Amino acid sequence: MKPILFSIVTIAYNAEKTIERTLKSVAEQDYPHIEYIIVDGASKDATLALVEKYKSVVTRVVSEPDRGIYDAMNKGLALCSGDYVCFLNAGDTFFATDTISGALAAVAERPTVPDLIYGDTAIVDNEGKFLHLRTHRPPERLTWKSFKWGMLVCHQAFWVKKEKAQTYDLQYRFSADVDWCIRVLKQIDTALFLPYPVINYLHEGATTKNHRASLKERFRIMCKHYGCFSTSLLHLYFFLRVIFRKIK
Repeated sequence: MKPILFSIVTIAYNAEKTIERTLKSVAEQDYPHIEYIIVDGASKDATLALVEKYKSVVTRVVSEPDRGIYDAMNKGLALCSGDYVCFLNAGDTFFATDTISGALAAVAERPTVPDLIYGDTAIVDNEGKFLHLRTHRPPERLTWKSFKWGMLVCHQAFWVKKEKAQTYDLQYRFSADVDWCIRVLKQIDTALFLPYPVINYLHEGATTKNHRASLKERFRIMCKHYGCFSTSLLHLYFFLRVIFRKIK
């Protein structure tokens, strides 16, 4: 059996303050079979100079204007030739140097190669220091219906077989990753749950900065997949639960 090739895509734009930690994290992985693709939106700062510094681990660099985060992700996905695809944005890192090798060792113990590998996520600050685990925790059994309760798995900790990956829907500017994960889950057969953190997620991402617009998009996405009536009832439940906790 030939070694599993693990594709990593990092998208960036004027990310000189955050991208080196991501590049360093990939360079420090002890798994040798990695394809690393950088999709840059024609940065005007030192982003590309930092990428050049780590050219020994970067397979391909594309630097050109794009139509936003998910357009860049689609470009990266089209360039991937690996067995699994992981999107690791500028500022995000793997939790440990053996994260990929550990995950693929678990894959090797399975009778069949899973369509999806997923795990937990640690939230870190601008210095890369641990703050807490992500509020939404991944369940041991994950289906497309699981996301009815929120995005239970961070996009960066959701590694799908390339053959099962789909393009991102560009009608969504901030939450196309939610729609993408649900669509992927609808057509996979097997998944491997890693019961520990696999990713350090930088808390000041694009979705965080555009929180209200992101929430509106997520509501539309939930209506699309689960129906508006069911989605509205769930959101009412979430609202009442928050109010009750505050009162209590």
